[in-house]
Amino acid sequence: MPYIRESIITTVDKAGRVHIAPIGIIAKDDGWIIAPFRPSATLDNLSQVPFAVANYTDDARIFAGCLTGRKDWPTVPLDGFAVPRLEATLAHSVLEVVSIDDDAVRPRHFCRVVAEETHAPFTGFNRAKAAVLELAILVSRLGMLPPEKIDAEIAYLTIAIDKTAGPHEQEAWDWLMERVTDHLANAAAPGTEVRP
Repeated sequence: MPYIRESIITTVDKAGRVHIAPIGIIAKDDGWIIAPFRPSATLDNLSQVPFAVANYTDDARIFAGCLTGRKDWPTVPLDGFAVPRLEATLAHSVLEVVSIDDDAVRPRHFCRVVAEETHAPFTGFNRAKAAVLELAILVSRLGMLPPEKIDAEIAYLTIAIDKTAGPHEQEAWDWLMERVTDHLANAAAPGTEVRP
């Protein structure tokens, strides 16, 4: 299995409009693979401006926000690069696309690291942050999972939230749970199918 680092990817289109998306980047040799699904703004942007910034943040709200319609996070311009970084990032890597392995579902963009910088210290692991990240991944796959799988995952992740969440993690959790609740209510409506 490949090593995957959960990050927030910033890209821009040719007009300079910024797009922010949570994407797990895949380690490959001395670089990273970005594999966005078709269709996506990240994929479109990489075809227009072949650079991205991988933002390494411990703010769980950004992961949750991107999946619940809250994508307006402050960015900071980077000297010499068209793509900005997130303001709330511990560190970032500027990635340049050097080759593309085309695929009908998820084209794989192999990127070399052209610049890196650290902005703030990593202050340690927190179980609630990890639980929010896992719930964010679950939310991104709601249409592919049966309700009992969703319920079981949430029951387990709730333990970490109840025991270790601060206000930011609780806020992020609440945003994601609104999405889950809406999905399950719609799935339970007559005539609605949930794909296994």
